Amino acid sequence: MPTNSLNLALWQCLYAASTAEALARLDATAAQARAEGAGLLVCPEMSLTGYQIGAAAVAALAEPADGALAQAVTAIAQRHRIAIVYGYPEHNTNGKPYNAVQFIGEDGVRIANYRKTHLFGEIDRAQFCPGPQAPAVFDWNGWRLGLLVCYDIEFPEPARGLALQGVDAVLVPTANMIDFDEVQRVLLPARALENRVFVAYANACGREGNTTYGGLSTVCGPMGEVQAQGGRDEQCLLSTLGRTALRAARPTSQLPDRRSDLR
Repeated sequence: MPTNSLNLALWQCLYAASTAEALARLDATAAQARAEGAGLLVCPEMSLTGYQIGAAAVAALAEPADGALAQAVTAIAQRHRIAIVYGYPEHNTNGKPYNAVQFIGEDGVRIANYRKTHLFGEIDRAQFCPGPQAPAVFDWNGWRLGLLVCYDIEFPEPARGLALQGVDAVLVPTANMIDFDEVQRVLLPARALENRVFVAYANACGREGNTTYGGLSTVCGPMGEVQAQGGRDEQCLLSTLGRTALRAARPTSQLPDRRSDLR
């Protein structure tokens, strides 16, 4: 039966020095988030390996969707009874790995896997292949959810595609740099408002090599309102998504008037 609310946590974190450290920190954060009432924990882009680690390191750490990292996250999800969205490099038999995110349910079932379709500059193109498929909506606890990764949300089409599939909330693991706060300030509210959906954006923070990530993890409601936003430092940001807000927002949606016959 659909639930009236979805309690989620966004883990705004520093990248760890190793996958072992990342998993240990994820275990502790999952326990904290569950104790504070969250049923879903969303982590940043490439959260288990680091993001700007170079093509050789990405290739060495890449694994299939049911690989060792997935099995470790499965154990954490089951132990703390919390669903987890995490980022990792997915092995690709035809080229460079994919920049992927996976949704694992609180029972340990792998529910959805998505590969980033819009690559950000040479950082992404040097390490990854673009995902070949548009994002798809999936069901979890009566909620219609969709996954995007970082740069994807900066384009109207991926979020709109999910909205046309009936998504309730778009979950976005990201590694947005500190110089691009306009994403949190302008684009996230716009994507939520123009599609009448929730947008939950879990960003990294702190330094990785020469790069500083901007934090400001954000949850936007379906009228574009910012209902929760983090600061610059590491934290676990909690927010509740409610069906009442969706029901109130959708009667004024422009989607029914969309001219899909015009290209």
